[in-house]
Amino acid sequence: MLRNKLGFSLHEICVIILITALTTSLTTGIIMYNNNTYALSDDENLQEFLKVYATLDSDYYENVDKSGMIDSAIEAMMNYLGEDYSTYMSQDEKEILNNSLKGTYNGIGISVIDNNKIYKVHQNTPAATVGLMENDIIIEVNGEVVDENNNVANMIKKTEENSLKVERNGEILEFKVMPAEINTPLSREIKERNNKRIGYIYVPSFTATVGEEFKIALEEIESQTIDSLIIDLRSNTGGYLSGATDIATMFLEKDKVMYALEDKDKRNTFKDDTKEKREYPVVVLINETTASASEVLAAALKDSYGATLVGETSFGKGKVQQTKNLEDGGMVKYTTARWFTPSGECIDDFGLLPDYAVPLNKDEIDSDDFVDTQLEKALELLS
Repeated sequence: MLRNKLGFSLHEICVIILITALTTSLTTGIIMYNNNTYALSDDENLQEFLKVYATLDSDYYENVDKSGMIDSAIEAMMNYLGEDYSTYMSQDEKEILNNSLKGTYNGIGISVIDNNKIYKVHQNTPAATVGLMENDIIIEVNGEVVDENNNVANMIKKTEENSLKVERNGEILEFKVMPAEINTPLSREIKERNNKRIGYIYVPSFTATVGEEFKIALEEIESQTIDSLIIDLRSNTGGYLSGATDIATMFLEKDKVMYALEDKDKRNTFKDDTKEKREYPVVVLINETTASASEVLAAALKDSYGATLVGETSFGKGKVQQTKNLEDGGMVKYTTARWFTPSGECIDDFGLLPDYAVPLNKDEIDSDDFVDTQLEKALELLS
């Protein structure tokens, strides 16, 4: 899903009119919205709908669930459009979507290997504040001994203060740490090939915090000196457009085109307006489920930065959506524009073609013999 402030579409106005009309305007025939007056009497189609609604409410032989009937009517309007990306979402569906794009979780901010060894203490988290360190061995959580039967992540309380005993260089230390809502960090590392130091960052989705977390990851690996960078967007199905533009501006020169949006009235071009830029080589990994905002970023880096695309043809989602919360707790998601790459292409239904097409044997991903051929190609190109 892509979100961008493009103004209200006709479909959004119809939904707003529908909800407001049924709750406040059946008798007046007038709707006020954003200081504009919408006369119900001017829309014969809406009058017909209201007549049916009122008839069913008063004359149907059983009591009608009016809220459910309105939900069905809204869903039917969205389905009428015949487009996969314009849909009605129930309150539960909306909450699932919003939670997946928050980019935060409740915890203390550590990553653990071998069940109890801290291999990463993330910046600006409760764990970092109290002084937990990488390579600390967690031996006890809230009075309970950590062993092969206990998973540290499950033992740590998410809403209460935790008492952790750790072993550090033969010394036993105790820490009190209160969990908090923190940003989900991005995986990153440095790979060495042929005396070249190649940074690698995996971006699984464009959450509300992805720009901030990408910058942290990028600056962390740059501080250790890199010659080039791999950005892995494979299986990234999108999210907030702002996340893609936040990352693009870290690389592009000022005034370079990131993308263009075309609604039913005009086309607007969006350019980098920051002074920040990079100059080292970048490879972007894509596959058949790289979609939406991730395609925006990949295209911007390819066309306006000179990045190389490796992998498989991307999904091909060249449309932009907005969302609108409804009074019943649900939400409508609807298409407002098509987007275009800096070179002027709309990739909808076509996708981005990789510069180097490299298949991946997905049947072997879980096997010991699996080789990530796409990543290996990227490393080969950069080394």
